[in-house]
Amino acid sequence: MKVAVVHDWLVNYGGAELFVEYLLKLYPDADIYTLVYDKKKMKGHFDSNRIFTSYFQKIPFAPKIYTKLLKFMPGAFESFDFSGYDLVISSSSSCAKGIITPPSVPHVAFIHSPMRYAWDLFFDYRKRSGWLTRFFMNRWMGQIRLWDYVSSQRIDVLIANSAYIARRIQKFWNREARVIYLPTDVSRFSPSEKPREDFYVAFSRLVPYKRIDLAVSACKKLGKKLVIIGGGSEEKKLRELAGNDRNITFTGRASDETVLDYLQRCRALLFCAEEDFGFVPLEAQACGAPVIAFGKGGACETVIQEKTGIFFPEQTSESLADAICRFEELDKKETFKKEEIVSHARSFTFERFKEDFLAAVDAAAERAKTKI
Repeated sequence: MKVAVVHDWLVNYGGAELFVEYLLKLYPDADIYTLVYDKKKMKGHFDSNRIFTSYFQKIPFAPKIYTKLLKFMPGAFESFDFSGYDLVISSSSSCAKGIITPPSVPHVAFIHSPMRYAWDLFFDYRKRSGWLTRFFMNRWMGQIRLWDYVSSQRIDVLIANSAYIARRIQKFWNREARVIYLPTDVSRFSPSEKPREDFYVAFSRLVPYKRIDLAVSACKKLGKKLVIIGGGSEEKKLRELAGNDRNITFTGRASDETVLDYLQRCRALLFCAEEDFGFVPLEAQACGAPVIAFGKGGACETVIQEKTGIFFPEQTSESLADAICRFEELDKKETFKKEEIVSHARSFTFERFKEDFLAAVDAAAERAKTKI
């Protein structure tokens, strides 16, 4: 069977790119189609597969400026020809799901999120943008929303990575989606016999919506030790916010071994984002670490209150600080059992994902047959 996997872009390696690797475990010989590709940033990932890029790749500095070209992304993805394939799978939080396949070729779309900047986070993105970006957002976003809705109607089977995303798909595209949870890579993340130490970890890309600033402010207020793992556009601001506080450490981008070591030793993970699903809370739990998470989004489906972690109700540093204090009171009572935390994380298995995903592919194939 000839399979194509379509992904938004391959310019940094993160959770969405890890998902593509899970797909390649199911279809190792699949071809990959993407908007732009930065081979150096991928560091050997996907080297065994043929990668086809859009005409964006020919634009100078495309891997750096592609986000500024949102208006032209639909046309770029619609230019791909899938007439020679038996199955097409898209992995999308932007425009990749808008590809066009022949009626006889089933298209399964795994949606990490409908476009945040087009729908529910539009006003937040606009508020944080410069005047020129705001001008074009106001001018073009209506057309983007219309295309986003129309293109969602030609997908054979829609999959959401959480019930939270399924609700957003229903809201914006008026379509039902199957929920298939992403698996945890227990081969990379596992507990150890190392004793827990009195510090917290925030691990993510340092970009605005991850809200690492809440972790910095809360830990400064409480005098708690915090290790921030990751890099990104917010790093300078976060370092300025931390100031000279010796309790707050920045590691920058770290190796898998370093991340594993911190997650195995930390008192808990601080997860401040309203995430669509979020690999990181499950990775921390696979290492036996409890999670203190913002109580909205995908984390509500991966963290069990007062068993594998706790939630804070408002996305503010005060709410997080209160949650840290509540967590420490519960932790002193030995509420959080490492064995139970690890067991919960391991229930998100690749075998379960594989079974559910292949069932969705079968459903898409049946749907495609009715179109012939």
